[in-house]
Amino acid sequence: MSQTDTLSKPAWWRFGHVWLVIAGPAIVVVASFITLYLAVKGKDPVVDEDYYRKGIEINKTLADNPTSLAPAVQARNHAQTGVKSNPKTP
Repeated sequence: MSQTDTLSKPAWWRFGHVWLVIAGPAIVVVASFITLYLAVKGKDPVVDEDYYRKGIEINKTLADNPTSLAPAVQARNHAQTGVKSNPKTP
């Protein structure tokens, strides 16, 4: 190999394929830090502070009126079996 061959080769960062290979993992690392920031920044607004008491109240209202879930149960059974139910039969 002559000295002119080694001088004429461009550096590794001048090739676009190298940056394409580096870009994938770099984007994943940046996205993971963004996700970590969002997770640490705020609390989850879905979970309520007194979820246990509210759950007990929901169970009491469901126990008082068991027919309120009848349409949901029929829909669930229909989705599982695919059989049409007759609304006239209890």
